[in-house]
Amino acid sequence: MSENDDIARRKARVAARETDAERWSRRESLEPQWGYRAGLAAQLIAAHTRVLDIGCGAMDLERALPEGCAYQPCDLVARDERTIVCDLNRGEFPDAQDADVVTMLGVLEYILEPLDLLMKIRALNRPLVCSYSITDRRPGMDRASQGWMNSFDFGGLQTLMAQAGFRLRHRQEVDNLQDIFKWVPDDKAAPGPRLAAARTVAVVSYFNDPNFGDRLGYHVINGLLPANAVVSHVTINPWNPPPEPFDLVIVGIGNSLNAPPIARPGLRELVESAPHSLGIFGTQYRHQYADGDVPRLFDGLLSNLTTWWARYEEDINAFGRGRSNVRHLGDFLISAFPMATPTLDRNLVIPADFRHKPLPLDRVIQQIQSYRRVTTARLHTMLCALTSAEQISYQEQRELGGQTLSGKFRSQLYDVFGRTYPENAFFDVDRDAVLAYKCKVEANMEALRAQIAQLLR
Repeated sequence: MSENDDIARRKARVAARETDAERWSRRESLEPQWGYRAGLAAQLIAAHTRVLDIGCGAMDLERALPEGCAYQPCDLVARDERTIVCDLNRGEFPDAQDADVVTMLGVLEYILEPLDLLMKIRALNRPLVCSYSITDRRPGMDRASQGWMNSFDFGGLQTLMAQAGFRLRHRQEVDNLQDIFKWVPDDKAAPGPRLAAARTVAVVSYFNDPNFGDRLGYHVINGLLPANAVVSHVTINPWNPPPEPFDLVIVGIGNSLNAPPIARPGLRELVESAPHSLGIFGTQYRHQYADGDVPRLFDGLLSNLTTWWARYEEDINAFGRGRSNVRHLGDFLISAFPMATPTLDRNLVIPADFRHKPLPLDRVIQQIQSYRRVTTARLHTMLCALTSAEQISYQEQRELGGQTLSGKFRSQLYDVFGRTYPENAFFDVDRDAVLAYKCKVEANMEALRAQIAQLLR
């Protein structure tokens, strides 16, 4: 039979609304390239499952299935002694109630009443893996010449499947003519996932300060909180403690906790009033923690915390020794800075008063990461530059006047590189060390996120 005669016969079967039994009884009608499609379908099927393959054809799927699968073929004609023979267009349907998954590859296009067939499959309450040639792939294609009896674009196919009670789980292109889909039962009558009870969280910080690190920390801590957290951000300066009780109090958003607020009774009382509390902060100007009542009060604060997630190793060396509730978090603001490649062969100078410039955070990050060399007098702009710049020079902060150093630049450099560098001299950035640090901090953040979720159950 010539190709034109074959196309005419296909169109005649479509016009008569009949299955083309003659075509599918010929072995040569089963094309070898369909084996690739079967391989993609097998990737969507779990091992050790019972598979009902409707329109099995050459049974390419059976050869591609993962280990332990039980295969039940079904087709218009018997492909072997196991085959359940059905003409789907006559309303026939295989009796295979024990199937774990149903597959239909190269079948749905040939169905007169696709919704009726899909409803029967849906009654099995099992996933469906099927292929389909959506009209989006080849607009204007003569589908009847292929013997196809229906036409759906992607939106129409989704609507059809939703009417049958399925929702889309996976879609992948097979070739320029067809896609493969995995549909799962969508029982809208079943209750949805149980909502977690709302839990109140107070986050105490300097988030109202205009500097880069505090503004960024506000967003990073919010991203670590679970969906059921009802958050109140409490400023340290001015002190604005809310009256209501909290399920969790978090002190800090990754930045330094200065010594003076530690002596404030309200902070200690807020921490002690909650069933759980976390510290996410580092220290600076550490000599201040030895003045007056601060050592006793700081010791009491750390002892009352469920966990102190310390910013730097040197913070733990100074104040965490002998404590069982201390973990090294690292500077988690580095999570906001992707590893980047600079494009400007110039030096960016970031002055000490940089925090007073109200630039959008994304623009600040983009600007810093554009320069191959960065000179900075701000801690977290240096952290940002470490993810991109080739060379960095820094100046320690001396906000208390005189020659007293904050110490936090040294702590950050030691945390990232295991060593420090002198002020006012460019050093080469070890990108491998920065990447390793990012990975370590992000792993610690996942543990922190898990702890917060656990405490707020």
